[in-house]
Amino acid sequence: MQSVTRDPWQALADPTRRAVLARVARGPCSVTEIAGELPVSRPAVSQHLKVLLDARLIDVRRQGRLQVYRPRAEGLDVLRRELDTFWRSALLTFKDLAEATYDASSPANEEISDDQ
Repeated sequence: MQSVTRDPWQALADPTRRAVLARVARGPCSVTEIAGELPVSRPAVSQHLKVLLDARLIDVRRQGRLQVYRPRAEGLDVLRRELDTFWRSALLTFKDLAEATYDASSPANEEISDDQ
């Protein structure tokens, strides 16, 4: 039995799955439409979509005979917030490092000041 992947980062670890999500993010689409744009079979696309559904990154709705996949804003927002946290942390670390190593009396800094 295959385990369910609920962690969105784990779900996105696979490059093909990221390509599937990118296609869904461009607009609602069916398995057939996705498979037509990627070098994978419809059954493989279905498996990737199942993982993305379990990770709550996409939703599916029935339209007639087709199941149409759409991005799930709430799931993508979780990823965005986590990335924002990483980005803020990296910028603060860079700022602290720059401030700790900045030497105002350095000749290189004087040249920059003279040009402005």
